[in-house]
Amino acid sequence: MATAIPTPKKKSNRLGLELPVYRGSKTTLCAGCGHNAISERIIDACFSMGVDPTKVVKLSGIGCSSKSPAYFLGSSHGFNSVHGRMPSVGTGALLANKDLVAIGVSGDGDTGAIGIGQFVHLMRRNIPMIYIIEDNGCYGLTKGQFSPTADMGSTLKTGVVNDLPPIDTCALAIQLGATFVARSFSGDKKQLTAVLKAAIGHRGTAMIDVLSPCVTFNDHEGSTKSYAYLKSHDDPLEELDFVPYFEDINVDYEPGTTQEVRLHDGSHLYLKKLDDGYDPTDKMRALRVLHETHERGEFATGLVYVEPKAEDFLATLNLVDEPLAALPQNQVRPPESVLNEIMEALG
Repeated sequence: MATAIPTPKKKSNRLGLELPVYRGSKTTLCAGCGHNAISERIIDACFSMGVDPTKVVKLSGIGCSSKSPAYFLGSSHGFNSVHGRMPSVGTGALLANKDLVAIGVSGDGDTGAIGIGQFVHLMRRNIPMIYIIEDNGCYGLTKGQFSPTADMGSTLKTGVVNDLPPIDTCALAIQLGATFVARSFSGDKKQLTAVLKAAIGHRGTAMIDVLSPCVTFNDHEGSTKSYAYLKSHDDPLEELDFVPYFEDINVDYEPGTTQEVRLHDGSHLYLKKLDDGYDPTDKMRALRVLHETHERGEFATGLVYVEPKAEDFLATLNLVDEPLAALPQNQVRPPESVLNEIMEALG
């Protein structure tokens, strides 16, 4: 009599949810696109952190990157906004329901060109949103023109050379007031997953610039956003180990080589220093490192800057505990008598 082979038990997270719950639609992006790897890391991070997909709002603008939210967290809320206007939509969504976890996905063109004004004010307000830039240095949706993050001297497949300096979104975010700024590479699974998990545990604007090669228009020799170039010019600031508040602390780093950062929700971020004496809570050092690595033609990756104690925008507004969208009409709409009193006072 044959012995039945037991079916392996599927892995579930602390909410009792299995990994497929966190997936989305099948991708329609080019095979090998770095954006697809970012979607996979978002899935892994949200599953590991036990994020409730029904409490997530996914936001995007226009471009290849803005298709990405369709490929993760299929049961979450989603809003594909006008080009460059995703920050406004995200701000409104969080003001209406501060219990949401907001994940905004933008591109280097969507952020650095038409949406730069919106980006500026999102950063300075410290809106509690995870803002991911899928950065490939080109406009992939319109045949590969240079974007504002393309490095001076880099070339298109046609041989055209970029003669304009790039916008460094990490440096800009730090200067404007973002309280969590990181840069990673779509091909670095370990680092990007740790950064995303830490961003989920952070309360405030978590801006993550993810270098994500465009395999169709910007993966050739002469491009500074190609897989080959990024792999050979990556300058990691530290090794990251993230311990959520609901797990026992267990890290392998030697005492004296590690810096611990405690986040708002009680999670712990451990940083093994690779750069001599690098401290991600030092704003001026962070800006200097970004400048120095750029001058060497390298990309500083990892957690660039973090301010774990800053008050976020919703706390500054001192909103009521219950989300505004859940309040009954009689609480949010003043009666006619109150409006009459206001008009008389103004008269």
